[in-house]
Amino acid sequence: MQPTTEPRDAILVEKTPLETYVPLAKPSLIGLSRTELADRLGEIGVAPAQRKMRVQQLWHWLYFRGAQSFDDMTSISKGIRAELAQRFTVDRPEVVAEQISNDGTRKWLLRLPSGDSVEKAHEVECVYIPETDRGTLCVSSQVGCTLNCAFCHTGTQRLVRNLTAGEIVGQIMVARDRLNDWADREDGTRRVTNIVMMGMGEPLYNFDAVRDALLIVGDNEGIGISRRRITLSTSGVVPNIVRAGEEIGVMLAISLHAVRDELRNELVPLNRKYPIKDLLQACRDYPGASNARRITFEYVMLKGVNDSLDDAKLLVKLLKGIHAKINLIPFNPWPGTAYECSDWDQIEKFSEYIFNAGYSSPVRTPRGRDILAACGQLKSETEKLSARERQALRAMAMTD
Repeated sequence: MQPTTEPRDAILVEKTPLETYVPLAKPSLIGLSRTELADRLGEIGVAPAQRKMRVQQLWHWLYFRGAQSFDDMTSISKGIRAELAQRFTVDRPEVVAEQISNDGTRKWLLRLPSGDSVEKAHEVECVYIPETDRGTLCVSSQVGCTLNCAFCHTGTQRLVRNLTAGEIVGQIMVARDRLNDWADREDGTRRVTNIVMMGMGEPLYNFDAVRDALLIVGDNEGIGISRRRITLSTSGVVPNIVRAGEEIGVMLAISLHAVRDELRNELVPLNRKYPIKDLLQACRDYPGASNARRITFEYVMLKGVNDSLDDAKLLVKLLKGIHAKINLIPFNPWPGTAYECSDWDQIEKFSEYIFNAGYSSPVRTPRGRDILAACGQLKSETEKLSARERQALRAMAMTD
């Protein structure tokens, strides 16, 4: 189905946040850098000479052991633990509901308190995708989304607010809690091995918090996920792409989805602000890009819209000179969408042309479709459940 053509000014390029984060009266230490932890220790009277050692202890307990209480931090003196407990917490987001797909994918609905008001709590979703050789966690960066990509369910939401670094790191800690995936795991392996910033929101419109969170996630003395196993996906916020390479240094993925500005203006309205030419130049300038660290171009396959061999030929031409691979994504339907997934034969022809041109062109296997956890489907549908249904899902999550 062809998209409806609208006047240029009729399509909203970006949304304005409806709210800002209201700090809790008793904040969590999750998401703080070492410098910030040292400042908090200073607030409770820890002498400057002791702060570096105490920061290392806290870092170890928070991000390596996954401590859920100051009482667990047995290498820290009882007096300091008591002072910390009076002023701070080590709380993560609260699991409101957990859904498990037929293919093993898990989706968590997480509550993010704001201020002292329960009514101000917001909710986001994150998804864990187990595979034979890895476990990938798809993490959100905003409540809602700045953008309104036409094929994306999440993009139909309002933008409520940006997440804090603690709320982003907290999603990973919740996953490790739920999967028993901390340092004392009996077999010494990890279930969460890869992180993708591909959940709710546009990460590069929440740059500072995403940067601070991913630097914590990649720290070898804590959560310790290699930056080569962390991928940040953007719809094309050009001014922050090179900056992401310089300040974060993770793998980059571009939500491309079209090879002509006219079509991409409709599918990804942000293209009206940052057209394909500017986007691809930012990719060419991305620090550290190489054959070993290729940029992934995500391309959702829409029947009769962007899936012709002419599109494939132009895609190859556009990416010339960029260390790239193309990730073809069968469109995941959602209620009310105007698009259909390309026929499988057409996807294979598209992929074969790109492969023969010298580019890796894997077709992403849809995961978690039955619980609306697949690419482009996150929209907190669980918010529509009745209070009784939500209570039942929460009880199941707590007893699993």
